[in-house]
This record gives sequence, C-alpha cells and structure tokens, in this order.
Amino acid sequence: MQEKPEKSFIIPNIMGTSPFSTSPHPEHRRPPLGLLAFLILLCVSAGFLGGWFGARSRSAQASLLGNSPVNRQIILNESQLISGIAKTVGPSVVSVNVTSQAISSDFFGSSQPYQQESAGTGFILNTDGVIITNRHVVPVGTSTVSVTLSDGTELDNVEVIGRTSDSDSLDVAFLKINDKKGKTLVPVKLGDSSKVQVGDKVIAIGNALGQFQNTVTAGIISGFGRSVQAGDATGASSETLQNLFQTDAAINEGNSGGPLVNINGEVVGINTAIAGGTAQNIGFSIPINDVKGLVKSVLEKGKLLRPYLGVRYINLTDDYAYQYNLNVKRGAYIAPSSRGVASIISGSPAEKAGVKEKDVITKIDGQAIDENHSLTSLLGSHAVGDKVTLTINRDGKEQSADVKLEAAP
Repeated sequence: MQEKPEKSFIIPNIMGTSPFSTSPHPEHRRPPLGLLAFLILLCVSAGFLGGWFGARSRSAQASLLGNSPVNRQIILNESQLISGIAKTVGPSVVSVNVTSQAISSDFFGSSQPYQQESAGTGFILNTDGVIITNRHVVPVGTSTVSVTLSDGTELDNVEVIGRTSDSDSLDVAFLKINDKKGKTLVPVKLGDSSKVQVGDKVIAIGNALGQFQNTVTAGIISGFGRSVQAGDATGASSETLQNLFQTDAAINEGNSGGPLVNINGEVVGINTAIAGGTAQNIGFSIPINDVKGLVKSVLEKGKLLRPYLGVRYINLTDDYAYQYNLNVKRGAYIAPSSRGVASIISGSPAEKAGVKEKDVITKIDGQAIDENHSLTSLLGSHAVGDKVTLTINRDGKEQSADVKLEAAP
C-alpha cells in the first residue's frame, strides 16, 4: 500500500518588524501616550486569556490521555481484568514440544533424513489430559511429543490421538497425556464463538516464538469469516483455512494451537496463523464452535471422528452466482462433476439424502451459509451421528432434506 505523504503546514512569519519597533527611517514618529496605555492593557488581557485557555486545553488533553480519575479507573479495571483472565486460563495452556522426522536435500540432489525440533501451544480440555492444538504443530512424521505445564513441569508421555487431514480446512489435532505425574490438570471453559462480534476484546495466550511460555497479549476481533492460504516458513507446504477470526492481539510463531479468550475467560478461538510480509498485528483463529463436534467425539469416544456430508462445493459470491447463472448469491453450490472427479461422493450422507449436482445448499439447521459461515464450518459444530436439516435451492425452488452425518473416510 502506497503511503500518503504527510501534510505540509505553511507557518506564517510572525517574527516580522512590528509597526512600533525602532526604525531607521526618518518618517517614524512616537505614538501618543493614550495609545500606549491601551496597548499595554490589551497585552495584559491577552496574556491572562491565553493562560486561562492554555490551562483549559492542558486539562482537556490530560483527560483524553487518561489522567482523569475516571479514565485511570477504567485503565486499572481493564488491566486487572486481563491479569485475572491470564491467571485463570494460564494454568490450562501448555507448551507443545515436538520432535519430527524431516528430509534435507543437498546440492547434488541426494536426500538425508534428520530430526528436527519445534514447539507450539495447546490447551487442556479435560482433567484426563486431552489437549487440543493445531495439526501443523504435530504434523505427520512426528516421532515424540511432550508438553510443559504453566508451572514448568514437563510431561513426556504424550500421544497424538488424531489430526485432521492435510486437505481439511480445520487445522486441528488432539493429544493425550498418559502420565500426569500426579499433577491436577485444569481444563479450559469453552465459549460460544457465534456470539463474537467485531470490536470484542480478546486475549491470546501461547508459547511465543517457541520459547516464551504463556505469553499474554490483548486486542480485539478485527473481522470474521476470513479465508487464507497458509504455509510454513519454508513455503514447502500450504493449506486453505476458512471461516477464521481476524484479531490484532499479537500472535507469533509458537502461539499456534493456543487459546483466544473473551473477557469472560472463555475460549472462543484457536490461534492458527499470522499474516506474513510487512503485515502487522494480523492474526487468525479458528472459531471454537467449528471444532466442537470434533471435541465431542474425542472426549466421548477417545478418537477423532470428522463428520462429513460428502460433497465438493463452491462457496457462492456475487461473481460465482453470475458465472453460473444462479438466482441465489450465497450458499454451497454443488458444481457439476468434471475431469473424472465426482461432486457427490458415492455412498456419502449427501447421496443418501438425495442431494444432486447444481443444487445450492443455503442453510444448515436454519443457519444461513454465507461469507461468514461456510458449509464446512457449520458442519464442524456437529458430531458424527447427528441429524441435520439441509435447505436446498433446486431449479429456483426451495426444499429441505434430512441428513445423518457420518465419519469422514
């Protein structure tokens, strides 16, 4: 973005020759005494008024800067609020330490396996030691995982329960502490991310840069419904993430998998990505409602079961609606199969429910699919076995279909 030039101010010359200053010209004459007395009185009055206005201005400025008792109390209350949230949620946040296998290539093209260490963040879901984090924190190839509690205790008997596939728009994985070493684990309280609004105050907690454990930053929700193409620092891999919160709470490498918390101390998001390049204070988090179905399956059945519908779709915008000549502009459009790739997976819940190509799924259980709520994110709030009602626009007519969600193959 091109920076706008700063404004220039023309300062008038106020240091010019006064009409009453000494002048070398012979035509200069001394002013009358009455006029001099009037001018002295005018100067004194101007000085008094200037001082009064200056004092008023400084007082107003001090108030704006937070020096008034009311503003000082507001700042104090906000600081105490953030401090209280950090103390409440902090014990539930863990640093995730990972050793994984990687491949390096030399100048001659030969490959050599090696071990690499990395770190991320997670948070505790129950007292049994189930933890949620990001998939990219514990990728395929992970050999060992340990977690460090907020008090510095390291627990090294940790397993990966499951992770979403690399093509899944939900970047999520679950861990389990098998040996708590007598520690009492404190689970977080999950909030309702559907109630989050732009401007809401949020706090991010995480293992910043993989070395500054339980770093606390504060900011606001800057936007929601964001879609981003995320990749690692090397650019070797990338993934498409959808329906994310955008926040200006500082999120750094190592914060991945940590909680985004509202002012009630409830987790409303999972910190996942940051904008690179010259961007500042642009971070992204997965809304917690999008993973509640997965959380339910892990806590109740001990394994990750991803509910799926079994369709390939296009999230409609005005441009796509125009391109496909559709009379609806928002929803999940089931585009015709192409290049041998079916739009509706054989044997899937969608096929069983009678979903057809060129249908537009506009709602899930009455919740509209739009730029802020994708089909994938709405399904993510459900668990395998749940029954949902699809609202479908077919050939300009609206109808409904009931679907029982199954586990993704």
